[in-house]
Amino acid sequence: MDIEDAKNLGKVLANYKDRYYFTVLLAYFLTYIFLQSFAIPGSIFLSILSGFLYPFPLAIFLVCTCSALGASFCYLLSSQLGRKIVQRYFPERAAKWSHQVNKHQDHLLNYIIFLRITPFLPNWFINITSPVIGVPAYPFIFGTFLGVAPPSFVMIQAGTTLHELTSSADIYSMNSILMLCLMAGVSLLPILFKRKLQEKLE
Repeated sequence: MDIEDAKNLGKVLANYKDRYYFTVLLAYFLTYIFLQSFAIPGSIFLSILSGFLYPFPLAIFLVCTCSALGASFCYLLSSQLGRKIVQRYFPERAAKWSHQVNKHQDHLLNYIIFLRITPFLPNWFINITSPVIGVPAYPFIFGTFLGVAPPSFVMIQAGTTLHELTSSADIYSMNSILMLCLMAGVSLLPILFKRKLQEKLE
């Protein structure tokens, strides 16, 4: 639930990881997916923890894969059960986002990547609302896998110095914020290029 929990869990898992490597890896994998599937807070600290426990290539692959799978399960659950929840608790917010989705129908993949990088919409809200407002599975899943990579990079890097962190605010430095802004801008370049091309052809 917080950095102190992550530190304590990191100490325990670091001891077990040497003796029960695949058991710890599987437990991490399943826990992350469970939290994402049911929109339970805490996956951010698991992302940080991955940087403490594993080499960067494995950590980034784990976090991106778990995020995409967990979000996909949440998407499937919401497609069956989420309409009433969305209509009851976030009708105005969902309506505004539905309007934005309709505006970006031709480049939903890039739009989802942009939203995953930036903090404009919480990930749990995107997961629950997407199937209700008609976001197709393909851009949702692949946009999630690619879009969570830049913020995950920041969290994993923070995890390498886990014991020095005092709060979740310590995760973000000016350099990491600038990097996320740059990556968010890059994700929109294909959209801008396509629009310019259409303007020239018309």
